[in-house]
Amino acid sequence: MDVKAILIWVAIGIIAGWLASVIVGGGGLIRYLITGLIGAFVGGFLFKLVGINIDLGNAYVNEIVVAAIGAVVIVLLARLIA
Repeated sequence: MDVKAILIWVAIGIIAGWLASVIVGGGGLIRYLITGLIGAFVGGFLFKLVGINIDLGNAYVNEIVVAAIGAVVIVLLARLIA
């Protein structure tokens, strides 16, 4: 994995975390990043489990949407547990 791929991954995580915070609340750049990165794994797992394949015309947009949905799920589950 090269530096460019890592930076894209981090950017997707931050954007997805920010979108999740807009939907369910929260804030902070580090929180956006952590929530978005974990959400990417959860969203990818959930979408594959259910068999949903989204195609919004751009691979990065697809990844951001999946990661944001996963991040929302993570935040809501964390709030239920806490």
